[in-house]
Amino acid sequence: MAALGGDGLRLLSVSRPERQPESAALGGPGPGLCCWVSVFSCLSLACSYVGSLYVWKSELPRDHPAVIKRRFTSVLVVSSLSPLCVLLWRELTGIQPGTSLLSLMGFRLEGIFPAALLPLLLTMILFLGPLMQLSMDCSCDLADGLKVVLDMRWLRNQVIAPLTEELVFRACMLPMLAPCTGLGPAVFTCPLFFGVAHFHHIFEQLRFRQNSVGSIFLSAAFQFSYTAVFGAYTAFLFIRTGHLIGPVLCHSFCNYMGFPAVCAALEHPQRRPLLVGYALGVGLFLLLLQPLTDPKLYGSLPLCVLLERAGDSEAPLCS
Repeated sequence: MAALGGDGLRLLSVSRPERQPESAALGGPGPGLCCWVSVFSCLSLACSYVGSLYVWKSELPRDHPAVIKRRFTSVLVVSSLSPLCVLLWRELTGIQPGTSLLSLMGFRLEGIFPAALLPLLLTMILFLGPLMQLSMDCSCDLADGLKVVLDMRWLRNQVIAPLTEELVFRACMLPMLAPCTGLGPAVFTCPLFFGVAHFHHIFEQLRFRQNSVGSIFLSAAFQFSYTAVFGAYTAFLFIRTGHLIGPVLCHSFCNYMGFPAVCAALEHPQRRPLLVGYALGVGLFLLLLQPLTDPKLYGSLPLCVLLERAGDSEAPLCS
């Protein structure tokens, strides 16, 4: 982390158009200190979010309806207060983004329809194989579907978790990290907080002895890797579209689908068409990733405006 004060991480000044020493242009603390403020703010948000899950003392497992309802309350409170952390960060660093705080966090009307539809379509293309697999194996009827929707776990996984996690770990963290690291490194730095935040599941699994210790830690390592990759993807979507709605919908969809059951596909009676679907989905996803997230489709991007004011007009994710 020594790079925070050196060449590895840079703080982009945004107060004046002309090139000046960064600390002077900011009118506040030096670049190294401002980067530490950004990192500490993100760490505080992550700890607050996870800590809110444990303010309620209970001997019940996490999937019990009573536990879910209590956690809804605490998580919604923390998430609602999280923009205040961005506001405090702005005051401490002296950075003026040139746009409203809500717009910077992805709450804006310009380009909202393509921002809601295109990222979700792109994600569904990636999951073409798993969607084919689900359609072949699912025998659910309308009554079963209604039962699932009314279940508290569905509400947690498909509504509350995607909304609050994307708000805290993308909408609040990326505006604080981007002026310090640049957009590219922020895409990969932000998910680390998101991945580490999921380690709290280890304690619950150990507490209720849901598996062997080795299996629990192996599962946690896999979950960290998966959530970090997913977090980088939604951070990319957030930057390229300038909207929060796309990452939230993609998060909800991925929570519903889960990790692709590749091993089950290899043993499926319809293995060949499924494997073609898997390969075609990945290929089309890579082909359409840039066109469907072209910033021109979504209007002016607040994070890119922030970096342009800082003199970093060549940010590759902005074009």
